[in-house]
Amino acid sequence: MDERTKELIALGASAAVNCHPCLDHHLAEAERVGLSRAEVTAAIEVGLAVNRGAAARMRAKVDTLTGKAPPAAGCGCAV
Repeated sequence: MDERTKELIALGASAAVNCHPCLDHHLAEAERVGLSRAEVTAAIEVGLAVNRGAAARMRAKVDTLTGKAPPAAGCGCAV
């Protein structure tokens, strides 16, 4: 896998797990390997979509465990 692809994945993962220091590091690396603003933005948006899905599934799990809702299906991410 080339460096550009690795940095795109790392940017998305950093956003997905809410790691500010990781995001800062990988933004600098993205610039170093020549990624465009559009590529960086797209990768971060994918990570944020995964993050939103995970948060929604956690809410559904808590609601199920507390008897507020029936079990939900699927992963919940928008990707």
